Amino acid sequence: MDIRGEVVLITGGGSGLGRAIVERFHAEGARIAVLEKSPSKAGALRESHPDIVVVEGDCSRLDPNQRAVDETLARYGRLDVFIGNAGVWDNRTGLLQLEPERIGQAFDEVFSVNVRSLVLGARAAAQALLQSRGSMIFTLSNASFHTGGGGPLYTASKHAAVGLLRQLAYELAPAIRVNGVAPTAMASDLRSPDSLSRQPARDRPVDPASREAEIAAMLPLNFYPVAEDYVGAYLYLASRTAARVCTGSIIACDGGIDIRGIRPASGVAPA
Repeated sequence: MDIRGEVVLITGGGSGLGRAIVERFHAEGARIAVLEKSPSKAGALRESHPDIVVVEGDCSRLDPNQRAVDETLARYGRLDVFIGNAGVWDNRTGLLQLEPERIGQAFDEVFSVNVRSLVLGARAAAQALLQSRGSMIFTLSNASFHTGGGGPLYTASKHAAVGLLRQLAYELAPAIRVNGVAPTAMASDLRSPDSLSRQPARDRPVDPASREAEIAAMLPLNFYPVAEDYVGAYLYLASRTAARVCTGSIIACDGGIDIRGIRPASGVAPA
């Protein structure tokens, strides 16, 4: 894809899908900036890629988002793509498993990362993207469209992110394209917030390695995705030429979940 020289700011770029995006975009010649909450992950990025901008901070707060944009502009003089990628999971904690006295905190923690950070990051980046006529790309989920990929908090937050994406695509056209990528399960270190760390989950906590066969069987394409499998969709949407006609679009990279219907994992239709 033709992204050489483009300036790309990524939230949550220190590990998992975010790190895969960083590596691929860097290899394709983009100039990279990252907003990363974890000091250790930020340090590892600086060590492996001394040429990229790494800002430590919480993407669910405005100041770190603005600082990341400011440092990106100070280094590169422009911003072409904002990728709102940071996210948290709810461990598929069901409504009846949520301790009533902790629901408010859990809601705030999930929505602050999965929704509020997108609003704040988009607002911080908007003026620079207006100048460059650039684009935004949000990381969504199969849970943005389907039930069962999380509990009520995660699923609601990812549905909300779809509404945000569509509204921003409407408001910011024609100057800024706003699109999304909706992956399914993958090998990553997606975490749950502190308020849910002691909640009894319906399923065991995120442990992708131990669930490889289970996830592969769940997908009609019958393989266990890794983060790198999804990066091509981001490259496409970031391209000014290849995705010129795309705004308000979401690429569902779900391994075929949307066509699964009520068929069992074996793919044999019920009688």
